[in-house]
Amino acid sequence: MLSPVVSNRIVVLDTETTGLNFQEGHRVIEIGCVELINRRFTGNRFHVYINPDRVIDRGAIEVHGITNQFLEDKPRFEDIFVDFIAFIKDAELVIHNAPFDVGFINHEFSRLTDKARTVDDFSTVFDTLAFARKKHPGQRNSLDALCKRYAIDNSHRELHGALLDAEILADVFLLMTGGQFSLLDEGEAAGQKPGNVHEPRQLANNRPALTVIYCSEQELAEHQQRLDAIEKASGFCVWKQ
Repeated sequence: MLSPVVSNRIVVLDTETTGLNFQEGHRVIEIGCVELINRRFTGNRFHVYINPDRVIDRGAIEVHGITNQFLEDKPRFEDIFVDFIAFIKDAELVIHNAPFDVGFINHEFSRLTDKARTVDDFSTVFDTLAFARKKHPGQRNSLDALCKRYAIDNSHRELHGALLDAEILADVFLLMTGGQFSLLDEGEAAGQKPGNVHEPRQLANNRPALTVIYCSEQELAEHQQRLDAIEKASGFCVWKQ
């Protein structure tokens, strides 16, 4: 799916796994989900670590830092399946490189029952990587690259983590799909109310208020001295105009 989602309820999802290919028996070990309603954060999250009953590849551990020892006492997928489905049911899933995560989740579904179940049975999917490639052709469109392009601070992301990456992706998604695509949107041109995609966005309603720090009289004096020195050296100081 390449067009921006218009569902009122969106679930931004990410997973971490034991390796790169579920066809080689690799498993999901972490799921992180963040809920948006009408393109606003609700504060509702789904986050779980999962015991995969198999060894995690060393290369995967270097990416996400999750070890088998850490997962020893964690639930198995069959233990969290019902709660997970309840969270994603009837939502539009927003996933970066959706075929990877959806493939792994569908593989987990297939291990639970003989009856075939897929993500499509519960939700629709919007792939932000496919959308970014269409919107920014010929450019790097990894999550880190998109954070840089849309000026989103991800400096706290030392390792991959499903919940953290879902939160970052939610901000990326809102910025990447939140602009007005023409001077007059199609809905407005037809005399209709614009859809959710073009409504003013709110990146998060759970961010702390910014702290305003005022300079001291000494700092003001030192600043003025610096401007005087610039004016003396160059004959003009734009900051004094």
